[in-house]
Amino acid sequence: MPVRNGMPWLEDQLRALVDQQCDVEWEVVIADNGSTDRSAAVAQGWADRHDTIRWIDASALLGAPAARNAGVQEARGEMLAFCDADDVVQPGWLASCVTALEEVDVVAGVFDFWSLGGGWPSPPRPASMRQLGFLPAGLGANLAVRRPAFEAVGGFAEELLIGEDIDLCWRLQHHGYRFVIEFGAVVAKRERPEFKKVFRQAAAYGRSGPALYRRHRVHGARRNLAGAAKSWLWLALLAPRLFDPRKRNLEWARAAGMRTGRIIGSFKERVFFP
Repeated sequence: MPVRNGMPWLEDQLRALVDQQCDVEWEVVIADNGSTDRSAAVAQGWADRHDTIRWIDASALLGAPAARNAGVQEARGEMLAFCDADDVVQPGWLASCVTALEEVDVVAGVFDFWSLGGGWPSPPRPASMRQLGFLPAGLGANLAVRRPAFEAVGGFAEELLIGEDIDLCWRLQHHGYRFVIEFGAVVAKRERPEFKKVFRQAAAYGRSGPALYRRHRVHGARRNLAGAAKSWLWLALLAPRLFDPRKRNLEWARAAGMRTGRIIGSFKERVFFP
């Protein structure tokens, strides 16, 4: 679990992790990626009280991919499960990951998007079935991989600060490793309710699209120009609603951030991916 300034939610996740019931021996490796808040002290305190928890300094290179790779280097198991510090794994999460990895090489869990954000109740669902009309993938907030497969493809690409999880899933599948969505592995995802935070987070995700396209177009990743045009049109048509203070417009902020990020990423990666 990578952590960088994980307070005040870090302990919610740690509490959920130590409560996991699993038939195999397991541990939690907290990879601190240069926290400047109380995260390191809090994590070390939990490690002192629980034999299943270990804390490591993973601040040599900033970014979740580097922190995850550092955690893997310290981990002792042959099965690797990844989660984030600001979410909450649900009961049975770890056992479901282990059971699925007995049959396949990489497992993407599903997300409860409403319980931590006060949204409308809905069944857990995958965060990303397919990107770029391409292969299925999962997110690092709920992903499990067999160590031999992880090491064979070189782990997370540390130069990709966003989208490194999708890139890993795709590279694993390029190499013939078996991928599955596991609906028993549920993580409650903490959504950001503020307009600006939703926009910034979506823009960061959007910047990964051009990088993923440039890396994987040789394997069949494609642009959806018609879909991009429809999205921009939808944004233009609904823009007047932004002046209504009674509407939160988080869906608009998410779509606008994603498209804005893709434009920025297109310039950076020197590809056209709107």
